[in-house]
Amino acid sequence: MDQAHLLAAAGRVAASAIARPRPLLRSAARLARELSEITLGRSTRAPAPSDRRFVDVAFRENAVYRRLMQSYLAFGDALLALPSELELDAKSQERGRLALSLVADALAPTNTLVGNPAAVKRAFETAGMSLARGMRNLARDVVDNRGMPAQIAPGAYRVGENLAVTAGAVVLRTEVLELLQYSPRTDAVYERPLLMVPPQINKYYVLDLAPGRSLVEYAVSKGFTVFVVSWRNPTPAQRDWGMDTYVGALCEVVDAVCAVTGSERLNVLGACAGGITTAVLLGHLAARGDARVGAATFPVTVLDTSATSPFSVHVTEKTIASALARSRSKGVLTGREMSRAFAWLRPNDLVWNYWVNNYLLGQSPPSFDILFWNNDVTNLPAALHAEFLELLLKNSLCHPGALSALGTPVDLTKVRAEVYAVGALTDHITPWQACYRTPRLFGGARTFVESSSGHIQALVNPPGSDRAAFLTCDTYEADEAAWLKAARKHQGSWWDHWASWLSARSGGQRESRETLGNDAYPPLGTAPGRYVHQHA
Repeated sequence: MDQAHLLAAAGRVAASAIARPRPLLRSAARLARELSEITLGRSTRAPAPSDRRFVDVAFRENAVYRRLMQSYLAFGDALLALPSELELDAKSQERGRLALSLVADALAPTNTLVGNPAAVKRAFETAGMSLARGMRNLARDVVDNRGMPAQIAPGAYRVGENLAVTAGAVVLRTEVLELLQYSPRTDAVYERPLLMVPPQINKYYVLDLAPGRSLVEYAVSKGFTVFVVSWRNPTPAQRDWGMDTYVGALCEVVDAVCAVTGSERLNVLGACAGGITTAVLLGHLAARGDARVGAATFPVTVLDTSATSPFSVHVTEKTIASALARSRSKGVLTGREMSRAFAWLRPNDLVWNYWVNNYLLGQSPPSFDILFWNNDVTNLPAALHAEFLELLLKNSLCHPGALSALGTPVDLTKVRAEVYAVGALTDHITPWQACYRTPRLFGGARTFVESSSGHIQALVNPPGSDRAAFLTCDTYEADEAAWLKAARKHQGSWWDHWASWLSARSGGQRESRETLGNDAYPPLGTAPGRYVHQHA
């Protein structure tokens, strides 16, 4: 995604409207009628319950603000309906809708001082000091954050102090990664260890966030011997690191985990882009006849890229060539570029919300551990970026042998590990319907679970929340709609369901060992290690 392609998408909508003006005229006539109803005070239009931009009481009780809100909502709906009314092809519709939605979101009256009653009231209450602080925040973000509103308050979190604090040690360090082993918290542990593989496009500690919100901490408390990969943050010097580099590093990790624990088998968890790498690893191991991985968990992971997603509508030879040219010229796809792309997929939540908070209200952004992690960005080597994009374009993992890893063909149907996949109902990055297709690519038993939350909230989903829920079904249906119809809802976190599933596939129990590593893999330092502190 870049500005040129978004402008081109909007341009196609405009050209179609000029070539076929009747749909545009009909839409304009409907909008004019509704605006007249709004002006006369007869409109019942209201924002969606999830739309937090218009929660101020003035939008309900003040006639001017109410009409302003209703007029904006009517205009926005008319604008977003235009691509489908012009009968463009499906991809052009989605691209056009995204481009127009960015325009509509930017034009929200709440993004201006006059159109935001909360900002006006705060300016009066503080005798203008809120606006002065807002200008100071804006100047700081222009200098330090390339013009994007800051999402986190500086100094609120420190990795290794109040984030990523589960006790453990580095037992392997290579050019590509560090392997962390965590100290047991139970008298007995399961025989089969668990290896977690995070995405390369973020730092690993989304799996070990704050105490009480850490999947690593939770898994250790359930008696699992947990290892986690912490990827090195690549620089242009690592531009040639590709999938073979990462899969080869994981092969070394598998050997280390088995050697340290004395177990002949292990289980793995690969999250998001880390799940893609894990799937390629499993395909490579299967081609070698290596069946050491008994069970594999894939939270919010898309392997079948033919499924519609916010990214798939932008996948063309031209857009991919443009993206590759940018990363190859720099040697990496920078973390800041990725962070911006994800932010503009949800601009109201991740851009304009902070624009209002930081600049119009003159406040510091709130402290939130997930957003701190999200802003602790990493780079992606140009070679791996190219291979991820090729996977997206060619859907190689769905075609046995279309992809090779370390000289072996990747055929996921040959992977006999049991698979547990997790989708997230409100996921804007990896839609749950796409995640649902992940288990069907493998040759072993399949389980799918649907979390009620979004992409990151599905990973950071500790038990105890009143709002947490998940769906399960006794069978893995032919398609996602059939599965959803047959599924049952459960209150609580999917973590508990997963722990029960995994414990049944982790062998017997043995007495836990206080010492970490072994003679061949001695502790090299305490967790969270060195690589997590590398900055993009």
